[in-house]
Amino acid sequence: MNRRDLLKKLGTVTGELLREKGYISYPDVFMALGYLDPKDFESWRFRRVPYLEKVVRVNLARISFIMKTVRRNSMNGKLKPSHTGYMAWGKGPKVHLRFSRSRIPAIEELWSTHFVRPKAASPTGIAPGDTADSPDQRLPAASPEAEPPNPEPYQRARVQSSEEVT
Repeated sequence: MNRRDLLKKLGTVTGELLREKGYISYPDVFMALGYLDPKDFESWRFRRVPYLEKVVRVNLARISFIMKTVRRNSMNGKLKPSHTGYMAWGKGPKVHLRFSRSRIPAIEELWSTHFVRPKAASPTGIAPGDTADSPDQRLPAASPEAEPPNPEPYQRARVQSSEEVT
């Protein structure tokens, strides 16, 4: 599958995952694309596989392309990145699982990132599903007659930076 076909497939897969689960995670994307077998994923969760990249059936360049594309599309779609800790299943100590052979913390953090929809604010200032025990815990809702922020400082900053360039 070339990159153009992969981009089309990624759009479909990530949209379905967001509708079904409410979030997008890299292991789910790789399973939906057919690059990661659910049994291999389960073996990794039970610590029978040392790191997840070992059982993903695609090279590192393709893994990197998929991850960058999913991240870019998620950020453009206003999804919120959320770090999720993957802990081992089964008997024994619950340790953090490894995603990559290199153990580089930045790569491990990227793999464990989920992209979720931001909570929508309600007119009461409380997000759906949240509860407020006292009125002090409620956030004030933005009033429609409130003045918008003054854009002048931003315009001035742009003018100054363009004068500095010339």
